[in-house]
Amino acid sequence: MTKIHYLLLLSAVLLSSCFKDEPLNAECDILEASVAVEHPEEMFFQKSDSLVRINSDESTIRFSVRRTADLTRLAPRFRITEGATINPESGSVHDFSQGAVDYTVTSQDGQWSRRYQVLFQPITVTVTDTVKFDFEHYQLDANYQKFYVWYEPSAEGPQQLWATGNGGFFIANQSKPADAYPTVPADGGVDGGQCVKLMTLDTGPLGRSTGRPIAAGNLFLGTFNAAIALKDALHATEMGVPFTQQPQKLTGYYKYQPGPEFKDKQQNLVNRTDSADIYAVLYRNHDAEGRPVVLYGDNVLTSPLIVSKARIERVEPVGEWTPFEILFQQLGIIDEELLAGRGYNLALVFSASIHGDTFEGAIGSTLFIDQVRIICTRDE
Repeated sequence: MTKIHYLLLLSAVLLSSCFKDEPLNAECDILEASVAVEHPEEMFFQKSDSLVRINSDESTIRFSVRRTADLTRLAPRFRITEGATINPESGSVHDFSQGAVDYTVTSQDGQWSRRYQVLFQPITVTVTDTVKFDFEHYQLDANYQKFYVWYEPSAEGPQQLWATGNGGFFIANQSKPADAYPTVPADGGVDGGQCVKLMTLDTGPLGRSTGRPIAAGNLFLGTFNAAIALKDALHATEMGVPFTQQPQKLTGYYKYQPGPEFKDKQQNLVNRTDSADIYAVLYRNHDAEGRPVVLYGDNVLTSPLIVSKARIERVEPVGEWTPFEILFQQLGIIDEELLAGRGYNLALVFSASIHGDTFEGAIGSTLFIDQVRIICTRDE
């Protein structure tokens, strides 16, 4: 064997060894789910509703559909992590009219699997004048059973419209009990029932080391993506849910006490008194090209897609339940047809520290919220 032949053979052996030693993928996630039907306008409010992107901490995949949609023979397709397999098979036909269908994703290395529920949820478009939120319905989170989440009852079953930053606090404080998180249920509501308590807390050594020394208790209509909370906190808050009425007024009750020491992001004491934040915005949830849009913590008050906004000027410290009432200011034209087709999102936000999104505030600032109402115009 010549020296050249020997080197070629050795290279081939080494290259083969590299391929054999490469570890198989251990991930088993659904990244996207989609469904194709012949007449999408008869099933979905918006064409983009036929595609759902799934955050890494979600195990339930919901498609929002019209109440008249035929759910008996649907074939969802899935984009999953590289090398993984899914059972039942992607694109297989199932009857979703009786409820959710379970899918199991198995990693390429065969060592891990994850179960998902896929459901098609018929949506009732409300025509009531007032949308009510009393915060009486909550439970521990489905994945970790460590912190509270809130939901709204409906004819179609529980709807988890509300989100908090509790999932981000969990990353840095996994040993904390559920009642020690920034957003928790509390007794002593306006009528003696439950209310929500939002409190600004120290995030501990891990939070301080990553430049996030505090966590302001918050509650908002939308979704919290815990998977990106540490690297991009503002984009972890996906603000808003579809809304089909013109909001005119935001009302409710609150109590508030600011914490004793306001600190900036570097933990320097600042001669400032903390304040809470209460606001709502209505915005178009598609851009000019028809692509779906969601607003985040960094543009929910500034986006040109906002058509109506209500924000309290200042949340004054009060120890007793105090009513608030804020009129929506119209900033753009609201398309009635688009509104009826769920083409707008409503973001409703409460925070114990107004600058909590930039990790500035006073530890101990506490906001209680109850009996929130969105007064809307009727359009039948």
